[in-house]
Amino acid sequence: MSHAYIPSRRRFLIDSAASAGAVTILPYAALADAHAGDRFDTPAGPITIHPVAHASFVAQTPLGTIYVDPVGAVDTYADFPAPDLILITHEHGDHYNAATLQGIAGQDTKIITNPAVFAMLPEGLKSRASEIANGGTALFAELAIEAIPAYNTTQERLNFHPEGRDNGYVLNFEGFRMYVSGDTEDIPEMRNLQNIDLAFVCMNLPFTMDANAAASAVAEFKPTYVYPYHFRGRDGGTQDPDAFARMVGTDTEVKIADWYG
Repeated sequence: MSHAYIPSRRRFLIDSAASAGAVTILPYAALADAHAGDRFDTPAGPITIHPVAHASFVAQTPLGTIYVDPVGAVDTYADFPAPDLILITHEHGDHYNAATLQGIAGQDTKIITNPAVFAMLPEGLKSRASEIANGGTALFAELAIEAIPAYNTTQERLNFHPEGRDNGYVLNFEGFRMYVSGDTEDIPEMRNLQNIDLAFVCMNLPFTMDANAAASAVAEFKPTYVYPYHFRGRDGGTQDPDAFARMVGTDTEVKIADWYG
């Protein structure tokens, strides 16, 4: 089932130094501007996160520019450097769009997907792509990437994201681990993550989980920073990122971005 969201064109010109130690509980709209482009100073060098929309974001890193689940109009990405690496979590239209990939991928762009998306790729993209399944690993430059399971556990949601098909990812920079949940519920593989510095955690119904479940999982694996993302539903309703922030606890700083501006 596809549940697509199309990004609007915007510019991200703010780099704000991130600080640790306290949960952020401020009005969503006010935080969105402040976190439009967050810079994280890591042992590997600065990593700047640019939320694009819903489940799509761009990370400028010391090892290259990484696009995660880019969909929507190609010119949405015109203000960003071309991708060195594209990560795709799964096949739904708000995470994978072949036309978008063809428009943004350069000849030297590497693409990493789960096996289901790899099988769907047009030949021109498949030649630049590789697949990793749940539990697998891949290497991009000096970046080790782990494929983390992403799936539903609630009976009435099992058809959306069956166990074993879709990926989340952990990106292992020097001294800095970044987790991207993809579409998942509150699963043991998420709760068991360790030493995560930055996480992106989904929360919307009926496709993934609610804010309470997402916050409970985050409170257990305790990333230093977390972005709630993928939190608006088809009908425009949302899981409230401020409510999520209040439930997470003080071990994690919540970064709230304007995913739907």
